[in-house]
Formats: sequence, structure tokens, C-alpha cells
Amino acid sequence: MIIFYAPDIVTSGLLPPDESHHAVKVLRLREGDSLEAIDGRGFRYQCRITRADARGAAVEILRRTESPLPWLCQISVFVAPTKNADRIEWLVEKLTEIGVNRIVPVICHRSVRRDIKVDRLRRIAVSAAKQSLKAWVPEVHDALPIAGVNEIVATDAARFVAYCSDLIAPRGLLARLYTPGADVALMIGPEGDFTADEITSLISSGWEPVSLGDTRLRTETAALVACQTIHIVNQIAL
Repeated sequence: MIIFYAPDIVTSGLLPPDESHHAVKVLRLREGDSLEAIDGRGFRYQCRITRADARGAAVEILRRTESPLPWLCQISVFVAPTKNADRIEWLVEKLTEIGVNRIVPVICHRSVRRDIKVDRLRRIAVSAAKQSLKAWVPEVHDALPIAGVNEIVATDAARFVAYCSDLIAPRGLLARLYTPGADVALMIGPEGDFTADEITSLISSGWEPVSLGDTRLRTETAALVACQTIHIVNQIAL
């Protein structure tokens, strides 16, 4: 099944240029043909093409269906970008596939990569949502310095930070500390780990230190494991 992404479909009645090009030039859809679109906010649209324009295909909405969020809570993943851009791109794709509400690149003291192509990450999130047949596309936030992350975390969300250092604070397993159904923010540091000052500052501002297990994980693996842990705990609790 091919799904098109059209965030403004209700107000514009159009597919975006890139989606229009794919529909008209690649798939050879014509006036009268049917297609399915999503707006990324939980709605699916059964449509009929009324103007097959590769720069802006016009559609008539035949039916709108709401798709509830497939998981129980709001999940935000705060993660330091990896040195290799393809690894953070892979992470955005996989987080979108398993289910996440927001992805926030975080610049830390030991971050090697500081120039983040957020627009590309957003396109990858859209593609992954369509590929996994989701009506929800996660927000990919602009990169933030670690000192600014608390400004965008919901006040009632549980906050967990995972790190490798064994010098600061005892840590319990995330799966045991997380309360099923609670909104959650997950913080994963750079490949060189957080500095001691960063960990101390996060803990003092309400982030609870957690372990993801006994194995040392890459940044992108740790972020994926943390997110999937939340899903598993919630599914077991159903």
C-alpha cells in the first residue's frame, strides 16, 4: 500500500510538490484515481484525484478516518547526534517505525557532530511513518544545547537519563522504574558519554538515572532500546 503525506490536505486540497511528483510522474496516477493520504496528526484520508498536476495534485477528500495513537503515552527521545550522520538517520527511521512522539537532537560537551540536518531527518521520519503505515509522524525538533532541554519537557513527564559512567549515582533498570502509561522523556548522551557535570546537572533538575542493562551500547542502539523498553512495559501492563 502506498500512502501519501499531506499535512495541509484539508485546507489546501493538494498533495505537496514532492508527493504530487511521485503520484503523477512515478505512479502515473490520473484524474479519477484513488489514493490514501495521512496528515501526520492521526488522520487518514481516502481521496480521488481531481487534477493530476505533478507540481500540486488536487484531490477530493472522500472519507476522513481518525487513527488513535497506537501507544499509551507521549514518548520523547532526547539524543546526542552520532558522529556518522547515517547512524542518527537510521535511528530516526527506526524510532518512527516502533513509535515515538518527538525526537530532539541534543548538543553535549562531548558531541562530535554539531551540524544537524534537521530537514533531512524530518523527511526520513515522514518516509518511515508511511512505510510502517502510521498516521502519526513524530516531531523532529531543532537541535538544542543540553542546558536547554528542560524548557521543552512536559512538567508531568517522567524523565530518565541513561549513561555509562559508574562514578555518579546508583541506577535501576529503566523497565523497573518506569510507571506504565506515564508520559516519558528519555535522554541518551554522545558516543563519549555525558560529562560528570552534565549528569549531575540533569539529576539535580529532575532526571532519574537509569540503566539499560549490563552491555555497553552505541548511542543509537541505546536510544532505540530505551524507547522499545517503554513500549514493552506498557504492552505488558495492558
